[in-house]
Amino acid sequence: MLLIEDLKVEVGNKTILSNVNMEIPKGETHVLFGPNGSGKTSLMMTLMGFSGYKVTNGKVTFKGEDITYMPVYERARLGIGMSFQRPPTINGLKTRSIIEICAGDRSVDVENLSRQLNFSDFLDRDVNNNFSGGEIKRSELLQLMAQQPDLVLLDEPESGVDLENIILIGDTINTLLDKRIKPYNGRSHKEVVEARTKSALVITHTGNILDYITADNGQVLYNGVLCCSRNAREILRWIREYGYQECVRCASY
Repeated sequence: MLLIEDLKVEVGNKTILSNVNMEIPKGETHVLFGPNGSGKTSLMMTLMGFSGYKVTNGKVTFKGEDITYMPVYERARLGIGMSFQRPPTINGLKTRSIIEICAGDRSVDVENLSRQLNFSDFLDRDVNNNFSGGEIKRSELLQLMAQQPDLVLLDEPESGVDLENIILIGDTINTLLDKRIKPYNGRSHKEVVEARTKSALVITHTGNILDYITADNGQVLYNGVLCCSRNAREILRWIREYGYQECVRCASY
């Protein structure tokens, strides 16, 4: 689904990401850990194609197509969707309208989708205007549910969210990513993953989202460099016990 090769990115003539290599197969969810300022959001913004993130080396391939220098709207049309950690307020644009825009030519029952996320009362309010943290996350997920992208980029979905909302958000993410498809009648984990059509990259600082979603792999980004790749829960346990620096030291051996 996604292949990143030797990616180097600059922001304001400063190198933010160096020699990043990552592969996310179809149907897999990968979690990206890292301390504040490590480049996690910069990687996501680069994958989405936002200006200000200058690729100076390397290549990004999505579904077999080179998207390294492709504009944002073309990436969205190809099937990449993103939920921001701090999305902007858009005065004058109703939430209902942006959900319909995200759906494109797809027929979407906005009212039904909104009920699933307890969001019906917010449809006719301007996008993110005076929304709480949990309301913003639900609005972002509604847009993704309407878009139905093949690759979902989630930037700290648990940030600023209370316990009641994070349960709902985790449940919605699992639905969006086909995580309800589980092994049964002898079907293996590999067969289950192959049955899923969507992949995801999830940024987390606290790791709390792992209590509510299923991850297939975890990676650590530290000072703009990917330094570890293994089971997401193992990485989280190691970080909580020893910190990021010890995680980097271990990966260097």
